[in-house]
Amino acid sequence: MIRTVSIAAIAALLAVPAFAGGAACTNAPHSQWQSKAALTTMLKSQGLTVRRIKTEGGCYESYSVDKNGNQVNAAYNAKTFQKVAKAEAGEG
Repeated sequence: MIRTVSIAAIAALLAVPAFAGGAACTNAPHSQWQSKAALTTMLKSQGLTVRRIKTEGGCYESYSVDKNGNQVNAAYNAKTFQKVAKAEAGEG
């Protein structure tokens, strides 16, 4: 019984990095970053009204409103525009 529980616990711990993967902020030099204007265009094409975009580390944090008036805050890798799960997104 203890061995079964131990194996299950180890398997669960090994699975955590798979969920934590995702995109991260970039370490690329600023010369390789896409512009804030390009991110604004992308977000507008998704039906969002962009209120503010700020730079935070190697990410852009966007503060937008959807067509229903809901606040949509998100962080994006500044080089690839991949969405990043970032705790700070939405503050500010």
